[in-house]
Amino acid sequence: MNKTSNLRPSTSRRQFLKASSTVALGGVVGTRLALSGNAFAQNSETLRIGLIGCGGRGSGAASQALHADKNVVLTAMGDAFSNKLHGSLNALQKDFPDRVKVDPDHCFVGLDAYQKVLASGVDVVILATPPGFRPLHFKAAVDSNKHIFCEKPMATDSPGVRTVMAAAEEARKKKLAVVAGFCWRYDYARRALFQRIHDGAIGDLRALYHCYYTGPVKPMPPAASRPAGMSDVEWQLRNWYNFVWLSGDGYVEQAVHSVDKLAWAMRDMPPVKCTAVGGRQIPNNEGNIYDHIEVNYEYPNGVRGFVVHRQITNCDGGVYDHIMGSKGIANITGRRGRQVDITGADEWFYNGPTPDMYQVEHDELFASIRAGTPINDGVRMCTSTLLAIMGRTSAYTGQEITWDQALNSQEKLVPEPLEWNMSLPIAPMAMPGRTRLG
Repeated sequence: MNKTSNLRPSTSRRQFLKASSTVALGGVVGTRLALSGNAFAQNSETLRIGLIGCGGRGSGAASQALHADKNVVLTAMGDAFSNKLHGSLNALQKDFPDRVKVDPDHCFVGLDAYQKVLASGVDVVILATPPGFRPLHFKAAVDSNKHIFCEKPMATDSPGVRTVMAAAEEARKKKLAVVAGFCWRYDYARRALFQRIHDGAIGDLRALYHCYYTGPVKPMPPAASRPAGMSDVEWQLRNWYNFVWLSGDGYVEQAVHSVDKLAWAMRDMPPVKCTAVGGRQIPNNEGNIYDHIEVNYEYPNGVRGFVVHRQITNCDGGVYDHIMGSKGIANITGRRGRQVDITGADEWFYNGPTPDMYQVEHDELFASIRAGTPINDGVRMCTSTLLAIMGRTSAYTGQEITWDQALNSQEKLVPEPLEWNMSLPIAPMAMPGRTRLG
């Protein structure tokens, strides 16, 4: 991973908190924006979008960006695979025939497609490739002075998180907007709930319980189905969810939403340490991710946070959150957590507006660019990502992991350099008690 991070191996939890508070200010300071050489993005100026990663989430994000601002056009697209790019392009052109202006020479395919998109003259970039690529692409986007929407998580290993953290600070200095795909932070009901929690509606926090029970996201196909001549890199990219270096594991890629709500309730204060259990119950062919993990986080004030995750078919499913305080309990329940309430001394139930949170992300991103008050989600998006990596590491190793160990880990999962036809053996699945902390 990138070796220019300003968070060196000696970084401590206290230093992280100090650095984090500096970056956090970037989201609330009103300043003029640097936009492709212009001082400010007036409402009459057309903003050009580049999409890097043309799968379902990337295509959805591009659609939401085009809905967010009437004076926005999509002008460049990049993906590792031509079929993904052109499938996305065709769908977007049907929905936005006048504002999808991607010429053939602005369709870029390959591992270097991100560089070509960034050099194509876009103002805003959407980063939606598998998260193993996020640090490389995020840093390049900041270096290229682009406003950024980046899907979660921010990395699959600690060096990657440090790279993104340093780049997010640079984005703050450059007055570039950074909005992360931790979508629940942009949900009106949850915003109302967490504001009440922070205002003391449930008293002092005692314990937090978050679960993410679901089926497999992208099951790994049998090795025998691999086409003859397909390289190791292509095979793993086409099945990216099943490989730790690309997805970070289901806990880091999917359950990170629940981890993010834990962090939100704790005001994004890092924990002291965590312990975890996990494993693979159902065989996964060549893949090397777990299908269940449960993590116990311990905070300085004695508060305990529990996040449980499972991706197994024919099991009980649901995404629930229960935050317990001295005066009551904050709950997010119902199908996909649609019911938001507080029980206890100060009972409350959310019944306000419920706009689509994915759309709100982009509405607020472009509004901040237009207003000259760029959002910067840098600190919290890195905190939540590292929390998830910390939990995965504890489950994989069977060891207690401190925040400082996670923050300063030198374990690099993403191959560097990565070449299309290189040999890339699949790493064995982690075994608690045998796998060591990197």
